[in-house]
Amino acid sequence: MSLKPLPYREVKRRLEAAGFEEVSQKGSHVKFAKSTDEGTRTAIVPRHREVTIVHLAVF
Repeated sequence: MSLKPLPYREVKRRLEAAGFEEVSQKGSHVKFAKSTDEGTRTAIVPRHREVTIVHLAVF
């Protein structure tokens, strides 16, 4: 099963619905962060027309 690429706006909407907030941007990459009991979760998303699962980085 392959995952289809999503538009950046959809990825951003889903991250914000999950409690992430946009915290910074460097070039075309946007950093989202969410505080949890275990620490801070970070997601870096390229601000491209379509974002594939390969381009997502979640720490």
